[in-house]
Amino acid sequence: MRLGGALIALVLIAAPALAAPVTVGSLTLDAMWTRATPPGAPSAGGYLTITNTGSEADTLVSVASPVAGMADMHVMEMKDGVMTMHGLDGGLPIPAGQTVTLAPDGFHIMFMGLTAALKQGETLPVTLTFAKAGKIETAFPILPIGARGP
Repeated sequence: MRLGGALIALVLIAAPALAAPVTVGSLTLDAMWTRATPPGAPSAGGYLTITNTGSEADTLVSVASPVAGMADMHVMEMKDGVMTMHGLDGGLPIPAGQTVTLAPDGFHIMFMGLTAALKQGETLPVTLTFAKAGKIETAFPILPIGARGP
């Protein structure tokens, strides 16, 4: 029994702290995260799930962080057998009654011009601005380099 308890304690200590869901109006932000970066890395991705329980669509129109010179929404897509990445003109629509997931290899946030390395176990302050819900201040937990999700 002692070994089992020690293993559970080790898992709890090693597990990254996850951000609590944030609800503003009809939007709920959940599963927010980013990855640690090596020193000198110019950019990082940001990921989360946005659920709109309302009867009207909203749009994620901009993203900002004090440790990034610029932040933008991007999408990765397969086109003619080649993975491409490009920015989203006009923002990211969040349809009424639906959930939009930003994840590696799909919709995501790019934090560019990082002023410091993102360190595992810390958090990245982020401001998400929606057309209707307005500005939402939150923080993305920083997971290990190479993490695929929380």
